[in-house]
Amino acid sequence: MALIVQKYGGTSVGTTERIANVAAKVKTYRDRGDQVIVVVSAMSGETNRLIGLANEITDKPNPREMDVLVSTGEQVTIALLSMALQKLNCPAKSYTGSQVKILTDSAHSKARIQDIDDAHVRQDLETGHVVIVAGFQGVDEKGNITTLGRGGSDTTAVAMAAALKADECQIYTDVDGVYTTDPRVEPKARRLDKITFEEMLEMASLGSKVLQIRSVEFAGKYNVPLRVLSSFEDGEGTLITLEEENMEKAKISGIAFNRDESQLTIQGVPDEPGVAYKILGPIADANVEIDMIVQNTSQEGMTDFTFTVHRNDFVKAREILEQISAELGAGSVHGDDAIVKVSIVGVGMRSHAGIAALMFRTLSEEKINIRMISTSEIKISVVVDEKYLELAVRSLHAAFGLEHEG
Repeated sequence: MALIVQKYGGTSVGTTERIANVAAKVKTYRDRGDQVIVVVSAMSGETNRLIGLANEITDKPNPREMDVLVSTGEQVTIALLSMALQKLNCPAKSYTGSQVKILTDSAHSKARIQDIDDAHVRQDLETGHVVIVAGFQGVDEKGNITTLGRGGSDTTAVAMAAALKADECQIYTDVDGVYTTDPRVEPKARRLDKITFEEMLEMASLGSKVLQIRSVEFAGKYNVPLRVLSSFEDGEGTLITLEEENMEKAKISGIAFNRDESQLTIQGVPDEPGVAYKILGPIADANVEIDMIVQNTSQEGMTDFTFTVHRNDFVKAREILEQISAELGAGSVHGDDAIVKVSIVGVGMRSHAGIAALMFRTLSEEKINIRMISTSEIKISVVVDEKYLELAVRSLHAAFGLEHEG
């Protein structure tokens, strides 16, 4: 007998027919003797519908009331799934985040989980119930409903698995695992049997939308075995786990990319101590996240400073940068929101030389100009013009032989 936490996303529970299919799948696990906790998202499109209603009322909705509103999407799903299981003569009980008690901080719309009281859930599992938990939500110490941010149901599932020391946390999605890259860009992309937490964290942060970053961080921190599976077809999926010795064989595990990048440059900045903070401080104060940064070599006491931000923040960041330029007596400000970031990821980089050289040579042979470079121990990222995205991904996928096993 195993204790399993399963999470089903919005598309998996998008209709009552699909909810019935999920119920049948869950029942097979319980029938073989497993204890099962199911975490569900709102039905696909429901959260956007609720946000749209709020925006019809006001363009500045109160954050507390927004959490009250959007959390109702999951409440609908847990009740319907519980009913579907009961119809199959499978005892089931639904819980909102506050009923479990998933205690969070008070940061509405982006709360972080602090503690989980698992007593009631354990009690129901012991009496043979399937426990169904609303994803994406919790409650603060004052009793206010909170939400964990987009994709927060993954985090709920992993946190429940960690709290109950589950044998495995299964994330059911509309894909059948983690691929070497997006199959829509490279049809030869291959599903990975295994990937490390570290690699998955890089892939998620670099644009792979299979899992939410915080859920991977949580799983790695508490060593929760995480498996990505398809809601719509059978298969073993991809297991995300601690690094194993045989994982050294693969130099690169995957290629991630992010279309949501934009680049800003401020020219002719006085090259003096504290200038980086004078530029980036006001950007950060405006709640704009900065990604890659390049500062050119000083010439005659002046330097150029380039960085990337999310494309949604491009206009706001550019306006701030123009103000900073005037205050510093710097030169012109340039921007480009038609760029992308392409990254290769793999723990094998630690034990293999020449990875960067092969990446740069491959892009050079395709006449793709690299505008910025960023590296870490297990990844190399480059910024290129958006028009070269698919060519870059496909050529790198072929160069590193990712369509083949091992």
